[in-house]
Amino acid sequence: MAALLIVLGIVVIVVVACIVIYNSLITLRNRYKNAYSQIDVQLKRRYDLIPNLVETAKGYLKHERETLEAVIKARNQASAANQKAAASPGEPSAMQGVIGAEAALTGALGRFFALAEQYPDLKANQTMSQLMEELSSTENKVSFARQAYNDAVMAYNISREKFPNLLIAGPFGFQEAVLFEISAPEEREAVKVSF
Repeated sequence: MAALLIVLGIVVIVVVACIVIYNSLITLRNRYKNAYSQIDVQLKRRYDLIPNLVETAKGYLKHERETLEAVIKARNQASAANQKAAASPGEPSAMQGVIGAEAALTGALGRFFALAEQYPDLKANQTMSQLMEELSSTENKVSFARQAYNDAVMAYNISREKFPNLLIAGPFGFQEAVLFEISAPEEREAVKVSF
């Protein structure tokens, strides 16, 4: 009888430990998903600002249609990639898509800003200045949101790889989440938005 109680006690401890581990993994997964939703909010704000910038600049940059179209195309691709990543944050292919699209958008914006600097009337435009200030502020918010997301992903990944958590993580489908990393050195530079 005593041996049965000991075995039963051990089983109860193991079950409780599994439940605690499972619940902690769920909590950490939800934290990184929430952190990505904060990136999503800031990126949507950024995507909303870009058409306004382009519209403001159109009158001044009449001969630079290619650059304006490249910015809008990159913005649309980044927005689509972000929507896919928002549906499944941390999923490798979705995150790689948004990282690549954001890199393309950053490059297109860089070319746009370099071109815009050549037009003194555009630089003096008050609407353009306000939009640039908003974009600069949004870029900072995106950086902070990315950092929070990466911190949450790191905590989740560390937890799922620890023993005995890995015994629960694998069978219950807790896959490794992907960091929002910048891979190319030129992408690490912030978009210059000064006029």
